[in-house]
Amino acid sequence: MDKVNFKKEFSQLYSPKNTDWELVEVPAMNFLMIDGKGDPNSAKDYSDAVEALYSAAYAIKIRSRRTLGRDYVVPPLEGLWSADDPAAFTNADKAKYQWTMMIMQPDWITQARASRTIDAIPARKQLPALSKVRFEPYNEGLSLQLLHIGPYDAEAPKLKYLHAEYMPTHNLAFNGRHHEIYLSDPRKTADAKLKTILRQPIRQE
Repeated sequence: MDKVNFKKEFSQLYSPKNTDWELVEVPAMNFLMIDGKGDPNSAKDYSDAVEALYSAAYAIKIRSRRTLGRDYVVPPLEGLWSADDPAAFTNADKAKYQWTMMIMQPDWITQARASRTIDAIPARKQLPALSKVRFEPYNEGLSLQLLHIGPYDAEAPKLKYLHAEYMPTHNLAFNGRHHEIYLSDPRKTADAKLKTILRQPIRQE
């Protein structure tokens, strides 16, 4: 059985090489999503959300392989981030973050199929955030994107440059939430080698 790897299928979106901001067109995709707020390094809601999201994503993958004969590598964790004051990102004021964590789903996975699979996850797994996981389409469209290599806290200067210089110079405006795609497992990767895609949906002013 062939196993689809979406980092290869959508290499421009999930395996970029550019470390400076470049334009990309992002198509509509389906995701498992879960919302929350607070510092991702310390908020229990965040760790509960990620655990529930991965449990749902792997359950859906396993059922797809068994019942549909279609296997794939579970795509990387992604996050949409916002704050009432955008300066929270350039100042790394994480307590003010509002987040939606998500994992992309193949186009053959329907909302009904995902919901049935999530409902069948045994209660004994004790996933307090599982009931908050939802299946939803997301369409970013035109976006600026780069590959950030290094600690998460070192993203701030790149975002400050994007917000204060690049976008005003090119007459661009925000058209959606700040988006991050985590290509590395922080439990197994040194901070200096972490790879994160930074993405910002934009529109012409």
